[in-house]
Amino acid sequence: MNRLHRLQFQSRPRQRGAVLYVALIMLLLLALLGVAGMQVAGMQEKMAANYRAAGRSFQNTEGVVRNAERAVEAVTDRTAIPSGSLLTSAASIGQNCEDGFDPVQWASLQASPGVPAINVRQIDQCGGPGGNALDMGVPNDRTSATFQITAYSADDPANPTSSSVIDTIFKL
Repeated sequence: MNRLHRLQFQSRPRQRGAVLYVALIMLLLLALLGVAGMQVAGMQEKMAANYRAAGRSFQNTEGVVRNAERAVEAVTDRTAIPSGSLLTSAASIGQNCEDGFDPVQWASLQASPGVPAINVRQIDQCGGPGGNALDMGVPNDRTSATFQITAYSADDPANPTSSSVIDTIFKL
């Protein structure tokens, strides 16, 4: 009987543990996929934050431009400057057409990156020889004033991560 038991035991095929190796390799692949997925999700989060900061900075700069337009209109009409337009006054409107103003260079020279800034120039008198009017040769329109408004602002004044510059022409 002992011999019969030995024969039955020996007749069974030997197990080599291949399933264990396959399972470990599959777990390793799943772990690598999980790590790659986490990296992709982290990158997408950073991209969304940058997109949000850029949009917020542009909207803040656009708000500064709109406030400046309201203030310029009030200065031109000789009415009270609306509240919230503290960056623009009658004294801050430049009249020099030949100063070589460059909006990009002006924005790079802003000392405080989180503080909004504005530059307003009256350009309706800039036609004629030596001027830099966009409508060279066309008579100046004396009934309404034209201004170049350049504004700079950031997404968050306390911790700026993105900034924008908007350069507009505003005609009353």
